[in-house]
Amino acid sequence: MDITEMTANMSLQKQTPQKKRNGYLDWREYFMATAFLAAKRSKDPSYQVGACIVNKENKIVGIGYNGMPIGCSDDEFPWEKDTPSPLESKSLYVCHAEMNAIINKNAADVKDCTIYVSLFPCNECAKMIIQGGIKEVIYFSDEKAHKPKYIASKKMFDASGVKYWQYIPKTSKIEINFTVNVDAMSPSN
Repeated sequence: MDITEMTANMSLQKQTPQKKRNGYLDWREYFMATAFLAAKRSKDPSYQVGACIVNKENKIVGIGYNGMPIGCSDDEFPWEKDTPSPLESKSLYVCHAEMNAIINKNAADVKDCTIYVSLFPCNECAKMIIQGGIKEVIYFSDEKAHKPKYIASKKMFDASGVKYWQYIPKTSKIEINFTVNVDAMSPSN
């Protein structure tokens, strides 16, 4: 291509302004999807829970999922729920997604942040959320709302002024496709 053709092409490109892409994720979809993606790391056979903490500038400051503490082998500690001996039950060992997101944060603190969670927080996680200064909980599922520890969470959130509400997705599925469309990534597009 000679210089005249390049100049003509550049002139044509300037005349047809490009508009932004439709169908992109809004912030809430993005953060809840991030919590769901984090949950995919969980090895828990019963519940895979994810959490994503976001600051006022829509920056992710922490992500977590439910799993064993660092140094405790996923193969050596129990994953069962209801066992005759409490020492053989996962509940004494597993760190919840909210705890991991708060502890493994990449910021100085989580004060005034929002946490997106795939499952409404239990009472122990509610305490950490409140103590951390998180001001809003956006959850996907509240399937355990009838259990005392989830009722206690709501009582503590109400008393401490932490807002909470259920996220209703716009779509039932967000697909991540690792097949790269080379044309879409070229500098001319």
